[in-house]
Order: sequence, then C-alpha cells, then structure tokens
Amino acid sequence: MDRVRSMDKCRKAHHSEEFKEGLAKRLDRIEGQIRGIKKMIQEDRYCDHILNQLTAVRSALASVQEQLLLGHMHTCVLDQLREGDLGVIEELSSTIRRMIR
Repeated sequence: MDRVRSMDKCRKAHHSEEFKEGLAKRLDRIEGQIRGIKKMIQEDRYCDHILNQLTAVRSALASVQEQLLLGHMHTCVLDQLREGDLGVIEELSSTIRRMIR
C-alpha cells in the first residue's frame, strides 16, 4: 500500500544542490571502490583483503543511507506533515523497517 501511495503521487525530493553533490561524490567514490574490488577478484588477490574492501563499501553505503534518511526527514517528511499528510509516518516507518533488516 505505501509503495503504491508514494508512486501515485510522483513526489520529488527537494534537497539543496550542495546536499545532492555531496551524496553524488560519495557514491562516485563507492563506485570506484566497487570497480577496485572487481579488479582484485579478477587478479586473484587475497580473500581477506577483498573482504575488508567489501566491509568498507558497506560502511560507506550505510553512511550515504543515513545522510539521505536524515535529509528526507528534515525536508520531505517535515513538509508532508506540515501539509497534514500523516500517512508519511507509516511510509517512513516502512522504510526504516526495510533498512534495519
């Protein structure tokens, strides 16, 4: 239901350019790390080193996810609450449940 609700409204985020650029830079670095891991596998690098790199990527993705969640709560969610859309609470709850699985 909540997925349908968010798709139906075709909402868009309204983060600052600085915020979006910061996330994009972090994702570019993560993308580079992924390419590096792929190369390490192709070169038969020691598994422990690859696993350490994978852990670093997971941590970096978690950081991006946390930043985006906080940005979402401070902009999108807050604006929808101001507009009286209390359904955003259930949507946010569902998102957080998926994140912590």
